Amino acid sequence: MDINSQSIIGKLVAENYKAASIFKKYNIDFCCNGNRTIADACRKKQIDENRLIGELSEVINEKAAGDINVNAFPLDLLTDYIEKTHHRYVEKKIPEITPFLQKVVRVHSDNHPELTEVEQLFFDSAADLSAHMKKEELMLFPYIRLLVRAQLSDGKRPQTGLGSAAAYITQMEQEHTAEGERFRRISELTGNYTPPEDACNTYRVTLSLLKEFEEDLHRHIHLENNILFPKSIQLEQRLERL
Repeated sequence: MDINSQSIIGKLVAENYKAASIFKKYNIDFCCNGNRTIADACRKKQIDENRLIGELSEVINEKAAGDINVNAFPLDLLTDYIEKTHHRYVEKKIPEITPFLQKVVRVHSDNHPELTEVEQLFFDSAADLSAHMKKEELMLFPYIRLLVRAQLSDGKRPQTGLGSAAAYITQMEQEHTAEGERFRRISELTGNYTPPEDACNTYRVTLSLLKEFEEDLHRHIHLENNILFPKSIQLEQRLERL
């Protein structure tokens, strides 16, 4: 894979997800803001561009058995994969994290008042993410599956109440951005999920769970913003021209 200063961050991660580890190392957003070039991101973060490119090249060229190339998935399979992997993860983890976080706030918020904001941010995210995923599962993903079916049959764009994929996807991307901002704030408030010296085991576990949740959210948003959404718009446009 050719990597240079004008390479688009989201596209690089879409082609090889191992690149995500390097962008994360330098705190470069590859999901919600993945449409930037390496040069733009390095300039903003004051990072040595050549060093970043070198590290990207090294990790991408590593051979790893069992890597899943989701970029090659048919779009209907990708929607299934996102639902069964990332939507189910969110549904499982919200009720797991909630009581831990509530306990930590109750016990430690006097010494760590920032925890109250962390709790509110997580609860807001839990509510909005749940509604967001339902909109995808009930509206957008079924429409994408219809697009794939049309491509394989008569080539005619399906008529549904959704309107166009592009318009609905814009709304989904805006909601992704909001979630990304929430978890950036949570990370900032917790010192990148670093437990303080007086943290009990529950406190430490809670921060680990929140960090894991954010990492899965980044992967989740990346799959949609950088792979599923642009390919779906392209497919819809091809069907319209037929």
